[in-house]
Amino acid sequence: MKYTQLGRTGLKVSRLVLGTMNFGPQTDEADSHTIMDAALNAGVNFFDTANVYGWGDNKGRTEEIIGSWFAKGGGRRDKTVLATKVYGNMASDGEAAWPNHDKLSAVNIRRAVDASLKRLGTEYIDIYQFHHVDRDTPWDEIWQAIDVLVQQGKILYAGSSNHAGWHIARANETAARRGSYGLVSEQCLYNLYERRAEMEVIPAAQGYGLGVIPWSPLHGGLLGGALRKEREGGGARSVSGRSADSLADATVRAKIQSYEDLLDKYGLEPGEVALAWLLTRPGVTGPIVGPRTSAQLASALRAVELELPDELLASLDEIFPGPGPSPEAFAW
Repeated sequence: MKYTQLGRTGLKVSRLVLGTMNFGPQTDEADSHTIMDAALNAGVNFFDTANVYGWGDNKGRTEEIIGSWFAKGGGRRDKTVLATKVYGNMASDGEAAWPNHDKLSAVNIRRAVDASLKRLGTEYIDIYQFHHVDRDTPWDEIWQAIDVLVQQGKILYAGSSNHAGWHIARANETAARRGSYGLVSEQCLYNLYERRAEMEVIPAAQGYGLGVIPWSPLHGGLLGGALRKEREGGGARSVSGRSADSLADATVRAKIQSYEDLLDKYGLEPGEVALAWLLTRPGVTGPIVGPRTSAQLASALRAVELELPDELLASLDEIFPGPGPSPEAFAW
C-alpha cells in the first residue's frame, strides 16, 4: 500500500479509503468484518463511515458493525484512521424528526458525536466530517463546538463533505480568525465522468491545505465496466440520486462504450483504471471504495499499483474532458 499526508496535517493515510456504506444494508456483519480485516491486512488504514449509514430504520448500524470489529482487538482501532460524519437526522423512516436532531448546531454536534462514539466503541474519532453544508448555522458556532470536542479528546480533526469552494474558504477563514485549525479534508463527488470539482472545489481544497477524498469514483457503476456487465447479464449497479445519467441516454452510452473499447486495447479493467486515474490527480488523497465483497476490495487494491501511461491519460481526457480551471472555465 502507498501512503500520503492528509492535506496539510502530519497524518499519514492510505491512498485508498475504505468506504463502509454497504456494511449493514448490503453486507452482513460477518462479511463486513472479513472485508475490514482484508483491507487492514493490505495496508488500508483509512476507514470512512457516517452516523446515518445503515439507512431507513437502521441508521447507525454501520457504525455499530465497525465498533464490533474494533472490539475484536488485535490493534484494529490503533491501526485505523477513522472518519465519520454528522448532519443527517437519525430518526427512523416514518418517525417524526425532532428539532435540533440534525445539521450542525452546537447542540446537535455535541449529541451526535457522543452517539457515534458509543456505537463505534471508541474514545475518539480521527476525522469528524460535516456531511453537508448547513446554511443556517454560522461557522463561528460550528468551530466553537469542534474546538471543545478537540479539547475533550473526542475528535482530532474536522473535515467537510459536499461543500463548495467558497464554503471551504469561509470555513477556514473563520477558523483562522478564531485560532482554530479548520478543515483538513473535503469529500466530494469526483471521477472521470464527473469532473466539475476541478473548477473550484479542488483548487480551494489545495489552497487551504485540505486533502481531497473523492466519493463515487466509479460514478454509480458507469465506470466499472457497465456495458460489459450488461452484455454478461449483470447490469450496471446504480445509486439513486448519485448518477445523473444512465445507459439509456445515447450520449452517455457512447462515452462509456468509447471508454471500455479504449481499455480493452490496453487489456485493463475499467473500474481499476477509474481509481488509478483519480490517484494521478493533483490534490487527491485517495478515493473512497465501497466494496460489498472481498473480490471487489481486491480489484480496488490492484488500482493502487497501476501505472497509467501518458498516452492513455491523454485518451481519457479526450473521452471525458474536464471543465478546465476557473475562472478560465467560464471566462475568456
